[in-house]
Amino acid sequence: MTKLKVVILLLLTTSLTFGQKSDTRLNGLDTEIENLAKAYNAVGLSIAIVENNKIIYSKGFGFRDLENKLPVTANTIFPIGSITKSFTASILGILEQNNQLSLKDKPSLYIPKLQFYNDKMDNLITIEDLLSHKSGIGSVDGTYILFPANKRENLIPRLKYLKPNGAIKDSWIYSNLSYVIAGTIIEKTTNESWEKNIQDKIFKPLNMNSSSTSISEMTKTNNYSLGYGISNNQSQKVLFEELNNDKPGGAINSTVNDMANWILTWLNNGTFETKEILSKNYIQEAISMKAIDNGLPPETSDPNVYTFGYGYGWKVNSSNGHYKVHHGGNVSGFSSQLVMYPTDKLGIIVLTNQHNSILPYIIADIISNRMLRLKRTEWNKYPVKVSDIYIASTDIKGVNKEKMPTHNWTDYCGKFSHLGFGTFEIINENNNLYAVFPEYKFRLEHQYFDIFVLKATKEIPQGMNPEFYLNFSLDNEGNISSVKINLQDDPVEFIKQAKE
Repeated sequence: MTKLKVVILLLLTTSLTFGQKSDTRLNGLDTEIENLAKAYNAVGLSIAIVENNKIIYSKGFGFRDLENKLPVTANTIFPIGSITKSFTASILGILEQNNQLSLKDKPSLYIPKLQFYNDKMDNLITIEDLLSHKSGIGSVDGTYILFPANKRENLIPRLKYLKPNGAIKDSWIYSNLSYVIAGTIIEKTTNESWEKNIQDKIFKPLNMNSSSTSISEMTKTNNYSLGYGISNNQSQKVLFEELNNDKPGGAINSTVNDMANWILTWLNNGTFETKEILSKNYIQEAISMKAIDNGLPPETSDPNVYTFGYGYGWKVNSSNGHYKVHHGGNVSGFSSQLVMYPTDKLGIIVLTNQHNSILPYIIADIISNRMLRLKRTEWNKYPVKVSDIYIASTDIKGVNKEKMPTHNWTDYCGKFSHLGFGTFEIINENNNLYAVFPEYKFRLEHQYFDIFVLKATKEIPQGMNPEFYLNFSLDNEGNISSVKINLQDDPVEFIKQAKE
């Protein structure tokens, strides 16, 4: 590093530190965060606060690599998970601004031969329904996790065989697959990949130079975080989750400094450094309530929060009299939270390398209360909630001898198919049954009669828990004819294929 660069860096650091110390609302914040991180046994985290068009706080805590004691900084890269959805929705907003599409249009206008499960879905679902989770599609993640396609668009023919999980336009059911469809619309409209659209239309103009759309890109840098989870109250490194078909719903990796630029854009009606990135009209539409979240509020929500809703890639609330726009993210080894208060010109980003943790939400709440001068909750009064990671086991549980299977192992073997998902095979190895999917192999552990549960025999990314139940059915002649797997609210039936 040249002498000039060192001087500039020191000046920037000094300026930022001075700004933080001069704001009494931030007094003692570092200590609170450190205490919370210790209580959570968190390895590392990074935080930035934006207010009135500038970054007023930006800092890392703990380690990005626990074994080698490499510290987290404000420029450490973390996967941000589902916060990615606001980026995907924004690309569609840009395309609408350029008169390349309308969010009121049907997806089939841009994806040839797209058909949903029934005519009602075909006639009613619009692009904005996909972005606000009111299409009724809901959670059908198994179709691309267990049966990934070589191209995102090759998932589209499966849609007409996927039963909806809710009422169209009259239910709010979170759907990653909706954002897979949204990403496909982007690609079909622009003739460019979702990744290139994100890079060219958002990362470059916002100077998000450390941000990327794949784990492989992220790990080529010299300042990225490893992912961790809790097992028996100890932090343990976990595998990265390299998203594929579902990138538009959760694949972005970024830093709090980069994400601060994203926040600045939203708090300034779509403008960043005098450049219009998003139209003011899109900003207003995206952060307005398009769907009411008719589920119960989360246990950790503030009792002063009400009207839970969703816009385009954003959750929308009224909180303590303040307009709150936010979204969290969870992928293998990482949890994150982004919060904005548009009328207060305030934004907060918290990135952690702890899996399935509410720590980012608690820290964002503490900072919000400080910055908005609301009643504070002491850090030790917040709950400590983090789920243990999934541990693969090589232990083999025997057959339930009181409720034996109805058939020999070989009778359960064969290929099973569903047009909305794909085909997997059950095989017998050393007198144990295994389910072989395109990218995974799980052992079948017997529960009772013809019901089994899938068990991983080697480490897998924490974004997936494979323990689905398999319930085999018999035909009129008593032969194994199909198996139902609880991949949706209503179990999905895979039909046994005739031997070739």
